Amino acid sequence: MIDREQVQKVALLARLQLTEAEETQFTTQLNDILDYFEQLSELDTSDVPPTAWAIEATNVTRADEVQPERERELILQGAPDREDDFFKVPKILGEA
Repeated sequence: MIDREQVQKVALLARLQLTEAEETQFTTQLNDILDYFEQLSELDTSDVPPTAWAIEATNVTRADEVQPERERELILQGAPDREDDFFKVPKILGEA
């Protein structure tokens, strides 16, 4: 069980300033959580296979295939601003 002293120590390590009411509240809540985990540990899970996901999930990706290069001039025509064969964008890291 977690006591108030442990809650105070964790609050100190986390640089939290808790009121006495909050210390009491967190002590109660943390003990309730530990009680729930104790209930869960009583379940027989020996027939349950280890899983990484709660539901069956697969990553949907397209095949990585070589595509012919698109026409550079056609792509650059849609640019709001360009310089020679490049897109021109505003500076974002300050003055250089």
